[in-house]
Order: sequence, then C-alpha cells, then structure tokens
Amino acid sequence: MSDRLLLDAMLGKLATYLRLCGYDAAYVLDDRDGDQRDEQRASDGDDERTEKGSRATVDPGDDEIADWARASGRTLLTRDVDLAAQVDGAVLLTSRDVGDQLRELVAAGYELSLADPPARCAACNGRLHAVGSGESTPPYAPDSAATDCWRCRDCEQVFWKGSHWDDVRDRLDAL
Repeated sequence: MSDRLLLDAMLGKLATYLRLCGYDAAYVLDDRDGDQRDEQRASDGDDERTEKGSRATVDPGDDEIADWARASGRTLLTRDVDLAAQVDGAVLLTSRDVGDQLRELVAAGYELSLADPPARCAACNGRLHAVGSGESTPPYAPDSAATDCWRCRDCEQVFWKGSHWDDVRDRLDAL
C-alpha cells in the first residue's frame, strides 16, 4: 500500500487527516510545486525550506489529475467514478462524510493512526522538522522550551500536540 497519495478536490478534509497520519497526501487544490520540491530534495539530499506553497485557483480536470497521479506514482483517492476508472489502482470512496471516508480507507487496508513524531504539515503537506528549545515560535504557538513543536519547512506553520491532536486521535481510535 503506497504512502504517496493524491486526493481529488472533493477530499480536502480527508487530506488533512491523512497528513496527520504521516501520509504524503497531495491535494489537487494545493500548489503542485510541493511534489516537485520533495522530489528535488530527495535527489539532492537537500533538507532546506523553499518558497511557501499556495492554493491552486482552479480545479484541474480529470485528465490532468489522472496524468498527475501516473507521473508522480501516487495512489489516487477520489469520489469520482469516471476519474477512478482512468487510473490503475485508484481508490474510489463513496461517502461525503470524512468519518465514513476514513472507515472506507481502513476497510481498504490503510493504517490510520497519528504519526509520532508528526511528519507532514496538515496545511500544505510539507515535511516537518522539530523546533529546537531555543528557537522562537509565532504568537499562536506554545513556547518550544516547554512544549515539543514542529515547523513546516515549506509554509513555516508551527504544530504541537494540543487539543486538536487529541481530538483527531480520538476520532481515529473510534474507527
């Protein structure tokens, strides 16, 4: 089962959950440059942050999504029957509810538990790195000397295991 996924425009909330579970979950409405940055870093061995990603303004068409899935070697997750038929190995989800979508993925054999330590940015899918105890954090985040924090190397958002983390864990445990 691949941990490199591509989610269509109907699965944005699911992308967030999968990223928290450590999956490399690209979302078609996110900036596609993230895929290229990850591939470039892997080939260069470069761990430095690059420019911040952005949201796409237009939903790509089915042919473009299918091409993206094939070219990137990602497993396509979709609610679109016609799109799923275009891509070998695509996973067709039937529910609109994210909880039901998570259950469908468990039934399909996907392991859904929070990555520890967190590995992927829930917002942009960038890789996370630990924030050192002496590093500053933005006003919305706790002091890194008192709480373990992680920063996205692409969008620079800071994450920590707070109440949202607990809520997601409880939801996943209930599956």
